[in-house]
Amino acid sequence: MISTPLAPAAIGPYSQAIRVGRTVYLSGQIAIDPTTNLFMTGASIEEQTQRALENLAGVLTAAGLRLEDVVNTTVYLSDLNDFVKMNQVYATFFKNAPPARATLQVAGIPRNAKVEISAIAVAP
Repeated sequence: MISTPLAPAAIGPYSQAIRVGRTVYLSGQIAIDPTTNLFMTGASIEEQTQRALENLAGVLTAAGLRLEDVVNTTVYLSDLNDFVKMNQVYATFFKNAPPARATLQVAGIPRNAKVEISAIAVAP
């Protein structure tokens, strides 16, 4: 189990991440500020995407990994019309060799978030 204050505490019975061998499975992150543990109510899709990815980066750091070690992400959007805006922010985090990705529109995300992002990373 991987746990860090660099990302918000789990809001349910799950771990921030789990390591199996060289692979780390990161739970989905939404726009919760890890310093206050408060959801960024009213934040734009861009701001929520930024925060979710920063939270994932914090969990990766705790696991001794970097964003460059991510091999797969899943992006859940409450509105697929936000895809372009989300993608613009996402691209700033994964510049050189972006991971494989699935993006889905879902009926609901915890805290009425606009985006949730989970990831799988592999240690070099």
